[in-house]
Amino acid sequence: MFLTGFDATTLNTLWVDKNLKHHGLIQAFSRTNRILNSVKTFGNIICFRNLKKATDDAIALFGDREAGGIVLLKTYDDYYNGYEQDGKHKSGYKELIERLLAEYPLGVAILGETAKKAFIALFGAILRLRNILTAFDDFAGNEILSDRDLQDYQSLYIDLYQEFRPKDDGDKENINDDIVFEMELIKQIEVNIDYILMLVAQYHESNCTDKEILAAIDKAVNSSIELRSKKELIKGFIARVNTSTQVDDDWRKFVAEQKEADLATLIIDEKLKENETRRFIDNSFRDGALKTTGTDIDKILPPASRFGGGNRQEKKQGVIAKLLGFFEKYLGLV
Repeated sequence: MFLTGFDATTLNTLWVDKNLKHHGLIQAFSRTNRILNSVKTFGNIICFRNLKKATDDAIALFGDREAGGIVLLKTYDDYYNGYEQDGKHKSGYKELIERLLAEYPLGVAILGETAKKAFIALFGAILRLRNILTAFDDFAGNEILSDRDLQDYQSLYIDLYQEFRPKDDGDKENINDDIVFEMELIKQIEVNIDYILMLVAQYHESNCTDKEILAAIDKAVNSSIELRSKKELIKGFIARVNTSTQVDDDWRKFVAEQKEADLATLIIDEKLKENETRRFIDNSFRDGALKTTGTDIDKILPPASRFGGGNRQEKKQGVIAKLLGFFEKYLGLV
């Protein structure tokens, strides 16, 4: 199957216990090397045979004899400690983390656009190296940054993303020629709502007295691009937690109640058609995306005045913004 065009972009690791060569080797190895996004930029090949020479020969035959350094990843030590390439030093993960801690200590504000751009570039480079290093077992326990410090730096990175980003969002944001945000890599390591609810349960077990758990929840939420839109919801639920709270059950009830209240308010405030709006929202959560193009939005807007007046396009954009805010707030929770 691996030699006849089978393609799975999400495949990460291929185990090989067969003597391969030439096009057969390239075809088999290519099954796992399909680039998916900025998170999956390579694949892992685990060989139980010595295929080093066969790999070099195949690369030379079907590509560039000097392309080995492009096709194959470097060693763990190279990525962690740095290496020399074409007479230039390529900084490793350890060196970049040392720069991060020295130049951007936590708790000290980053002032000025130049400094902010430099931080964005540095932390983006760390995220890319970290993404590669997680493929190596040796990286476990050698991350240098604690989980909490990483969350704090992620929070700062997301703050700057929201400060600099254009109106049209994307997973990998090119703000201009010298700023690139690696948001897919942030999403890969961020926490989810289940982790937050676990912390809420721990807070409940402390008889709602452990303030350190509340601080941990706040850090975790701020470090997540997905959970930031749910911050108000999470804080509202925590404020209700008491000794009789059943965390999982009460959270589901709370979310359902808040969703209904928010949707009813949105429909009334924007004078939307109720049945059409509820159907549109239900379909959006079913599909995992809120469609803002086409005629779907027009179908839920109030009828246009026959006498004209008012800017209908401006009204539509305002409704879209509020619908997107509502959708992001409850996505993944209902």
